[in-house]
Amino acid sequence: MALKALIGDTVLSKDNKTVDVASLLPSGGVLGLYFSAHWCPPCRAFTPELAEWYNNIKQGPNGSKFEIVFVSCDSDEESFGEYFAEMPWHAVPFSDRETESKLSKKFNISGIPTLVFLDSDGTLITDDGRSIVMDDPQGSSFFG
Repeated sequence: MALKALIGDTVLSKDNKTVDVASLLPSGGVLGLYFSAHWCPPCRAFTPELAEWYNNIKQGPNGSKFEIVFVSCDSDEESFGEYFAEMPWHAVPFSDRETESKLSKKFNISGIPTLVFLDSDGTLITDDGRSIVMDDPQGSSFFG
């Protein structure tokens, strides 16, 4: 699966267990990569809005076709852990800085917060996911 090549074999779940990346999405699903950091005021403002949007999508008819993975731009694991605790989705382990760097380069991340959406094959749908969330706060038109 192309997603594994992008983000590795596993990500962290909310309870700090490893989750196989292959199990995150069915074919036809959408994955959000959320580049953010605890120290960033715009990130701290956007994260609660994204969490509400995420929960709306997950509770809807297409919830099983959608997931977000947090890609931390924090400088230490304590900040990562504190910030990740506020999020309802998965995360690239903080210790995997190589994946964070690779993803940041691949998607030309020059500022945060940044939310990119990929299809289940890892193909970029949009690198402006933040606008999608802001324009449709309930997530009602995301899947169609």
